Amino acid sequence: MTIQITPLKALNDNYIWAIHDKQYCYVVDPGEAKPVNQFITDNQLELAGILITHHHYDHVGGLVALQQRHQVKVWTPDDDRIEGDLIRVTEQDDIYLEKLDINLNVLFIPGHTLSHIAFYNDNWLFCGDALFSLGCGRMFEGHPAMFVESLDKIKALPDHIQVYCGHEYTLDNCRFARAVEPDSKPLKEFYQKTAALREQQEPSLPSLISTEKQLNPFLRTDDKPFQKQVQSQLNQPIDNAIDCFAALRQWKDDF
Repeated sequence: MTIQITPLKALNDNYIWAIHDKQYCYVVDPGEAKPVNQFITDNQLELAGILITHHHYDHVGGLVALQQRHQVKVWTPDDDRIEGDLIRVTEQDDIYLEKLDINLNVLFIPGHTLSHIAFYNDNWLFCGDALFSLGCGRMFEGHPAMFVESLDKIKALPDHIQVYCGHEYTLDNCRFARAVEPDSKPLKEFYQKTAALREQQEPSLPSLISTEKQLNPFLRTDDKPFQKQVQSQLNQPIDNAIDCFAALRQWKDDF
């Protein structure tokens, strides 16, 4: 059985990830119901379940309508702000996508929100808005130490895992990363490659854990030479990962 993962465009720049074979489909973070219903109709699939990483409307907006129409299981963080008939999960839990015979583990990664989770196995990471390609989510509810700890969990995953984020932000994130390290040849090459993909209306995702560890500034805050680079750019003292992250996040918020 061949499993495919297809990005379904939603709202302005969201991706709903459809995990499917030729018969069944599970979706991650359906910000809208229409793209999901259209996809399963066009491909003659049966919706079998829904996975939610966090409570923001652009990730749950289609949840209730989809569940009411298709009567499927929904796995979510333990967060009362999410509506529906839910199976609430957190770290150490694992879920079984029965129709596809797939197991996924749950990672608790607060920072963007206080209840944010990710779903992963040895092949994939569905990380919502905690991690983007060359970026991370805004710190709406957490604090820098919390976010650094969450990103460290992601960074500890095997290099070969594919990273499925919630938004098409890669080009903008790469522009910021190049502002942090303007002399980086790998970043220049990555930007050119990504720009070519986007010109063809192709998604820049999935990324890889290995790529993010090499190029994502928010995964490099514990690197001493990188801390010195940020310190020199911002002209403020930075000598630890938390201060480095906080400075980068503020810079990115205003970028």
